[in-house]
Amino acid sequence: MKTINVVAAIIIKNGKIFATQRGYGKFKDGWEFPGGKIEEGETPQEALEREIKEELDTVIEVEELVDTVEYDYPEFHLSMKCYLCNVIQGTLKLCEHKAAKWLGKEALNSVDWLPADIALIERLRRLL
Repeated sequence: MKTINVVAAIIIKNGKIFATQRGYGKFKDGWEFPGGKIEEGETPQEALEREIKEELDTVIEVEELVDTVEYDYPEFHLSMKCYLCNVIQGTLKLCEHKAAKWLGKEALNSVDWLPADIALIERLRRLL
């Protein structure tokens, strides 16, 4: 089975986590933590900085690794490194996503998370 290596940004502000809704592709309308694929020659941190700049027109600082989620979708295996991040510059403008929300602890289950992202929810609830 093919493995896809991706990174995801966990952006927390005022006790809430930033979540985005996909606007394209097979997983359209599903909610996720923003990020994307690691390109050849990039570190995970460099990939995450690039992806957030492309997707949200925002410069971030990548901090600590929160978790690495391993998830088997029917067509591929996903290995997702999830990092706490801080916004350095920008306003998290949606360039590719359909929608975004800031979710507090009590609202984390209010969106339809993509399967791989669900694995993080309980751990993140403890961070808030």
